[in-house]
Amino acid sequence: MGNLFGRKRRSRVTEQDRAVLQQRDKLRQYQKRLSLGLERERALARQLLKDGKKEKAMLLLKKKRYQEQLLDKTENQISNLERMVQDIEFTQIEMKVIEGLKVGNECLNKMHQVMSIEEVERIIGETQDAVEYQRQIDELLAGSLTEEDEDAILEELNTITQEQLELPEVPSEPLPDKIPEASPVKNRPKPELVAAS
Repeated sequence: MGNLFGRKRRSRVTEQDRAVLQQRDKLRQYQKRLSLGLERERALARQLLKDGKKEKAMLLLKKKRYQEQLLDKTENQISNLERMVQDIEFTQIEMKVIEGLKVGNECLNKMHQVMSIEEVERIIGETQDAVEYQRQIDELLAGSLTEEDEDAILEELNTITQEQLELPEVPSEPLPDKIPEASPVKNRPKPELVAAS
């Protein structure tokens, strides 16, 4: 049936990984063969001792001892290969981390070019001013002013009101009883009627 979307899945195993894994598998097979051979030679050495062939049994045990040493060396090589695989994987992770740090550093540098310290300080200052102003409005609306604050506000309001109301000075001389008419104008209402209406 094939792949559903027509694309082959890429294997995450690299050629390097494949080579290491093949070596490990070969060493494990060799180790298994040695282990089976050791059991046979031990049984054969027992049989030779029963048959009274001590020299041959001794030679077979020497061979068995040599193979046990080879088995230990094989185990060490397998451990070294596995450690090497782990080191490679860890190095690849480190490389990805370093690449991520590099990209992050480039982004930070671009952001620093866009925004200067002075601009950030200005924005922070404006924000703090706006927050303080809003706090004052909130306090006013919440009615959390003390009596001293209320008195100070009323006094300031009176001062501002007095400054705005500068009335003309009142003359100290008494006003005339009658206003002299300068020229006769038809249909001009009399001052008493204007006041009454």
